[in-house]
Amino acid sequence: MTGKSSFFTVVAALLILVAYTSLYIVDERQTAIKLRFGEVVQGDIEPGLHARIPFVHTVKKFDKRLITLDSQAERFLTNEQKSLEVDSYVQWRIADTLTFYTANSGGDFFVANQILGSRVNAALRDAFGDKPLREVVTGLKDDQPLPEGNIIDSDKGERDNLMEEVLRRVNSVATDELGIEVVDIRVKAIDLPPEVSSDVFRRMRSEREQLARSFRSEGQRQAEIIRANADQTKTITLANAYRDSEVIRGSGDAESAAIYAEAFQQDADFYAFYRSLNAYRNSFTGDGDMLILEPDSDFFRFLNNQNGN
Repeated sequence: MTGKSSFFTVVAALLILVAYTSLYIVDERQTAIKLRFGEVVQGDIEPGLHARIPFVHTVKKFDKRLITLDSQAERFLTNEQKSLEVDSYVQWRIADTLTFYTANSGGDFFVANQILGSRVNAALRDAFGDKPLREVVTGLKDDQPLPEGNIIDSDKGERDNLMEEVLRRVNSVATDELGIEVVDIRVKAIDLPPEVSSDVFRRMRSEREQLARSFRSEGQRQAEIIRANADQTKTITLANAYRDSEVIRGSGDAESAAIYAEAFQQDADFYAFYRSLNAYRNSFTGDGDMLILEPDSDFFRFLNNQNGN
């Protein structure tokens, strides 16, 4: 019994080993091909459980999810022979497993990225070479005005058409030659080369400084106008105030003279006497005051005669 048990155990282990090596699973995120002694006998194997002959068939699995190729920035020329540094990325996935395997050194993703990158760069170079700088950067044709606020949607207009054209060109060769489908090609950034950027920034700075000088000059002109208007208003206001004060002073003097005249008419002798007393008081206010007059001067008429005669 012990010998039979051992035999059945060995047979069971062999059956399990044969089943393990004969069956394989393709994940839903994968695609696969089957080879017989290195020769492809089945391509684009669907996800699920499949069988193979051990030691005869070899199965190679590939990820069929989206692959992102982030390229290095490349220098392209527009149709105006102006240089641009273009940074882009590509998203692709396997479309034909058999073609992908044979065209890329046995399905090497690194090789596929290198070949695809060169194809994309060539397509971008041709596309940028057919467009002017303004159309490439803004996505607008030369006769199209900038939108309100100068806010440009870079995913619309001519830029979008350009990227669709690049995608169509790349896919026309990528599927047949590489067995892959390019899903999307996008430009992340468009910059001027460093040697051009410094000149552009210098020119922009010069333009801004010129604009600032213009604003300062206009501000000074407006300030001079405001000062002149203020000085004119001040002069007119002072002149009007002086005129009004003189009118008021003249009216007061006239009214005072009228009052004096009325009082003089009521008692002319007393008024003359009172005026003489005020004149004496005002003339001799200090100890050292001296007044040289003729003795019979009219100034002393009330001192010489109480009646002022």
